[in-house]
Amino acid sequence: MARRISGRSHGDPRSADTRAKVKDDYRPSRDEILRYIAENPDRSGKREIAKAFALRGEDRIWLKDLLRDLQDEGLLTKERKRLTRAGALPHVAVLDIVGRDADGVLLANPSEYTGPGSPPVIAIRISRGASGPVPGIGDRVLAKTFPTDDPAGPAYTGRVMKIFEKRSEAVLGIFRVLKDGSFRIEPVERRQPELIVDKEFQNGAKNGDLVEVEPARASRYGLPRAKVLAVLGSLTSEKAVSMIAIHAHDIPHVFPADVIAEAEAAKPATLAGREDWRDLPLVTIDPADAKDHDDAVFATPDTDEKNPGGVIVTVAIADVAAYIRYGTPLDREALKRGNSVYFPDRVVPMLPERISNNLCSLREGEDRPAIAVRMTFSAEGRKLRHSFHRVMMKSAAKLAYPQAQAAIDGVPDDKTGPILDSVLKPLWDAYAVLKRGRNARQPLELDLPERKILLKLDGTVDRVVVPERLDAHKLIEEFMIQANVAAAETLEGKKEPLVYRIHDAPALAKQESLREFLHTLGLSLARGAQMRPSQFNGILERVRGADNEALVNEVVLRSQSQAEYSPKNIGHFGLNLRRYAHFTSPIRRYSDLIVHRGLIAALGLGPGGLAHQEADRLEEVAALISATERRAMAAERDTVDRLIAAYLAECINDTFDARISGVTKAGLFVQLPQYGADGFIPVSSLSGDYYIYDETARSLFGERTGKGYQLADRVEVRLLEVAPMAGAMRFEMLSDPKPLPGSRRSFHKTKGRARASQSRFGPRGRRR
Repeated sequence: MARRISGRSHGDPRSADTRAKVKDDYRPSRDEILRYIAENPDRSGKREIAKAFALRGEDRIWLKDLLRDLQDEGLLTKERKRLTRAGALPHVAVLDIVGRDADGVLLANPSEYTGPGSPPVIAIRISRGASGPVPGIGDRVLAKTFPTDDPAGPAYTGRVMKIFEKRSEAVLGIFRVLKDGSFRIEPVERRQPELIVDKEFQNGAKNGDLVEVEPARASRYGLPRAKVLAVLGSLTSEKAVSMIAIHAHDIPHVFPADVIAEAEAAKPATLAGREDWRDLPLVTIDPADAKDHDDAVFATPDTDEKNPGGVIVTVAIADVAAYIRYGTPLDREALKRGNSVYFPDRVVPMLPERISNNLCSLREGEDRPAIAVRMTFSAEGRKLRHSFHRVMMKSAAKLAYPQAQAAIDGVPDDKTGPILDSVLKPLWDAYAVLKRGRNARQPLELDLPERKILLKLDGTVDRVVVPERLDAHKLIEEFMIQANVAAAETLEGKKEPLVYRIHDAPALAKQESLREFLHTLGLSLARGAQMRPSQFNGILERVRGADNEALVNEVVLRSQSQAEYSPKNIGHFGLNLRRYAHFTSPIRRYSDLIVHRGLIAALGLGPGGLAHQEADRLEEVAALISATERRAMAAERDTVDRLIAAYLAECINDTFDARISGVTKAGLFVQLPQYGADGFIPVSSLSGDYYIYDETARSLFGERTGKGYQLADRVEVRLLEVAPMAGAMRFEMLSDPKPLPGSRRSFHKTKGRARASQSRFGPRGRRR
């Protein structure tokens, strides 16, 4: 008979006396399993559960089946090879404090929640005698979360680890002076209303200024009012659009005085304690407009007779740890930023220019400190061994990707000609070897072109291009991947704490959704808990060159999990690697700086190693830099949307070729492939039928005709409306709907669910 689990969170959930009385055929109940997982989020793998309940032999098979049933019922989800209650919070989460209970205890909600139902409530615990600032209502905090047993109270308690800088209630907008002399605030967010500013609250703002305003309580009639708190800059100046994203996402962009002072006082590293590699012709290969250079490469054939056809690859990475020591102002600011943020018109760097573009940048012909890894590969591309070295190097050449590729393709210039045979050709020969290993490993190979916005001198869009994907890009990418693997292997082997770059396999729910979608196209995806990238590659290969190639690539991408940082390793699904850590870009990523410090400490490479205090808080650091990475991606995406919207504002009523990039109950998102920008077509504007949302087939189809529109369809659209500073565009569909037998068949199979999801609007906006 199943028993209640004790409240302890470690080891066997049963008492010693109880364990002594247990029969060999003991099996815990479903509730006991669910309770144990809730109380032990860090010990919830299948093996750990079996160990906790002393299950062996056939009982382990029974447990595997039970856990699968609980997942199928939606009671459990699998993340990072660990099971969690559906909708459960991670052990470390970002929380927003929203109020207090009757006893005055602070209550919080997760800042991001994608689980079922309403977000859980967390009671914030504050330790007696705690030093430092105390959190309050409106604060955003990083906290450890613990599930509770009280069904009538909050689902979790939280222990605050860090209080983020408080955001004011202010919003951003563009100050506009109308023809009648009145003032308005043009919104910069898509759902933000227009605001009125009275003259006494103008605060010196001029037409076209980006301002921070405090909205007043909305009146019963007319637009709400606001007062200007601060003028952040003028939109008539260069780099204005990215400035909106910087302020909207709270990206630190001004270095404090003590950080600048520390950077300016830094002295160049010396040869003391380093190997002298200045005669090795390492070269940097980067984008033509790169201002800092993290990495340099060199390769040569392996002369060992035991390794015929093998190669030796050397990757040298800027030794940022030589200048950024734990706990200094420079270090604290770098962690606060987490990473550099790249906009089309500017870069917000993680480190001051004195460090990033000078002392650490591997400049051509200048002595620079580096941490290098020398890796030996077999002819099949399998890494046989590697070693790390702390060195002083001197870059033999600064090359751009097209420049290096042109030399290999038979068009060398004055710089690449002298090093073509001695440096460049051996690099490409080594890449051919590493590519064999990559092909055998079979990482996920999605074909999704990346676009680059080229700007005029005034900061407006000149054109949008899709840079050619060269072997030079792939060479550097594969060399860096192998260096990252070597770093993770070394630290793991030395039992040194580190932050892994992890990427989980697609969640079971996403796998099933993808499987249902592929079925509508006559494609199948094998079932199984242990998915492999090769299974997705097989699907992608089957549609290569077909009309639905872009559609399948897009849906496969959306089925994938998001990569992040963690001190706990689950491997990297997309790269199909068991262990992986970011090591190769310490100038622009704090994660890489941590790995550098770990290598220095583990291998005894001198000062600047990982401090004990730093090692103890890697879980917190991993959560912070994962959050700053997501922040940077959102800011970069918003800036691109605003730039393209402003560029197309003069094209109202023009027609465009587009591709459907999203399907919702409310309508269709369409992307203009030429620009990489998205706009929206409301379902109420689709004429000729009542349109129903089919989630499985990612489509909207007519209830009467069965014709409609599907994700990745190529269509013709007309631009009707643009809100440049909000980055929003509204289009009209010009293409006729097409037959969608897959959607209609899927609809009839799940008629009740599909009808419940249909839009309330029929053709031409009539409410149903």
